Amino acid sequence: MTVLPVGRHGLLVELPTSAAAEALHAELLRRRAAGTLPPVREIVPGARTVLLDGLTEPGRLAAELPHWHVPPPERAEESAVRVPVRYDGPDLADVAALWGVSVEEAVRVHADTAYRVAFCGFAPGFGYLTGLDERHHVPRRDSPRTRVPAGAVGLAGAYAGVYPRPSPGGWQLIGTAVDTVLWDPDREPAALLSPGTRVRFVPVEG
Repeated sequence: MTVLPVGRHGLLVELPTSAAAEALHAELLRRRAAGTLPPVREIVPGARTVLLDGLTEPGRLAAELPHWHVPPPERAEESAVRVPVRYDGPDLADVAALWGVSVEEAVRVHADTAYRVAFCGFAPGFGYLTGLDERHHVPRRDSPRTRVPAGAVGLAGAYAGVYPRPSPGGWQLIGTAVDTVLWDPDREPAALLSPGTRVRFVPVEG
């Protein structure tokens, strides 16, 4: 863990892995909810970082953080957001081949995995979901698509995700999220998924 000052009231914590960043983010949220974290305005996770802003005594927390015991984040299922998926993606067969399984087994693996939003980015409402076993990580496409439709369910590296709106993209597309709005500025909160949210994909027909 490396803790760097950001301005007068912020800290950037650099972690060695995405799993370590997820765990620290979860622990910060737990301590804030328990009232044992110093007042902080923002806690923003990244792929291998966590940004804290609005601290009154950042130096004190910077000295304490490296000595924290940070357990793995809990993976409870009861509060998971359920996303219906039609497994019709153009890259599904390629992903199954990369995994060395049938298409049917690839669908089962994807749907049976418990995911957690590690961080958000790329586009409003896009959550980077972790949970896939390392043997199911896949590379990005050699040639990105110029347009990926909204609702496309994709995989890239260690992450799964759902495109909230049409955009270019290089992820491996395996399905379509059905009746799922990832970002709605008229909703509170606007984003369906936020860091720490648990997600399950549910296969649907048609």
